[in-house]
Amino acid sequence: MLKPYAAREHEMMQEVLMHPEMPGPEIHYYMIRGGKDKKNITVWETGKVGDEFIKTYGHYHVGKLDETYWIIEGEGVVLLQSRKTDTDGNPIDDEIEHFYAIKVKSGNQIFIPSGTGHLVANTGKVWLVTSDDSPVNFEEADPVSLPGHADYEPIKKMRGFAYYLVDQNGEPTLVKNPNYKSVPSPEWLTPEQYAHKLNG
Repeated sequence: MLKPYAAREHEMMQEVLMHPEMPGPEIHYYMIRGGKDKKNITVWETGKVGDEFIKTYGHYHVGKLDETYWIIEGEGVVLLQSRKTDTDGNPIDDEIEHFYAIKVKSGNQIFIPSGTGHLVANTGKVWLVTSDDSPVNFEEADPVSLPGHADYEPIKKMRGFAYYLVDQNGEPTLVKNPNYKSVPSPEWLTPEQYAHKLNG
């Protein structure tokens, strides 16, 4: 039987939080996974863990796979990072080449190229709801497991993305993750600026 529903509990999220010892909601976000033919739906809780906004775990894609996120409800920030590579072309997990923060709201869409690490945080006062066209393999043994196309290990190893998104005096603000060896200054972009950068 297909089990499309999965929930991300606080306990599982602690390994990528800025302050894992702080309390948070029992469930950070909910996923209804569509398989090959239907889009996936993700719903974020409101609130924070300490000052850090509720977010997805974050991952890179395995293989040549891009995806698009459509923002259905609410507002948030999409964080995107790409890794530097060694002389053999292998990614270096603790060295980041580009880091983008994109404020999004209902009606926006974001294209995420192959190889780009991504997470989304809810910065609003209501559910943040998205749909995306990433394929999901329902043959996975554990329905709450992370999708087979996604590589979460580098994010787990680094205890999150290169920057954490926190609430500073009511404004979403980026704080550097000290576990990374080399990170660029983040670029804040609108969805339109980011699309132009991709197509530029």
